[in-house]
Amino acid sequence: MTARILSSSTRQAPLARLSVLVCAVALLSACTALPEDQKTAENDPYENANRTVFAFNMAVDDYVLEPVSDAYRQTAPERVQKGVRNYVSWTGLPATAVNSGLQGKFENAALASLTFFVNGLTFGFADLMEGEDRPEQEDFGQTLASTGVSEGPYLMVPFLGSHTARSLSGRAVDMVLNPLGAFDAEAVETAQTATPVVSAVSFRAAYFETIKDVKYNSLDPYARTRSAYYQQRARLLRDNLPEQDDGLDEFEDFFSE
Repeated sequence: MTARILSSSTRQAPLARLSVLVCAVALLSACTALPEDQKTAENDPYENANRTVFAFNMAVDDYVLEPVSDAYRQTAPERVQKGVRNYVSWTGLPATAVNSGLQGKFENAALASLTFFVNGLTFGFADLMEGEDRPEQEDFGQTLASTGVSEGPYLMVPFLGSHTARSLSGRAVDMVLNPLGAFDAEAVETAQTATPVVSAVSFRAAYFETIKDVKYNSLDPYARTRSAYYQQRARLLRDNLPEQDDGLDEFEDFFSE
């Protein structure tokens, strides 16, 4: 019975990836909806709907992520938490390598590949290249930006949080481009399924107090979240080189996770 279910799941994987690509194409068509130079608030034509989704995400955080991450950060030893953060970072390296290559950043692509394979000796839990140069994070949203695709409207996505049409398209494509998706091994599929959950808990624990401040001490948590997201994406597009007085704070850093 279990074998039949796993076999069916394996056969459906290509169809699932094709569906992701179709969604990405649809989202890309929305990227030309608004000029790139519009202000953040003006780039949010679906604000009412976005705020509804934001309220839903906050409810999920209140009842699930916040208590789970709080228990995790208070009970798991720091070395375990660091290992999990290393693992989450490691799983993003294939996308960085592929997108760096697509953007012509071959040195960063080589560095990301090297880091992935070296740290792969411990499945990413130990950073064997600690102290060495780190590859800059690259995703397909950044690749699209490098080709002149405009960012499109701001979107608050259930469970996933802040995105633009361009970055959400990029996220979908990154799922397809990830070389790990080519492996049918059950262990790899299980890891890919579990990673988003592990990443969410690890990230929420790492920024526990910062997010708590945003939730309970902001006049408008939605607006602050949106502003932080745009500034963090702008910094990524500048290859993590902050402009002078760009107003980034600790909260904005978590969007790079």
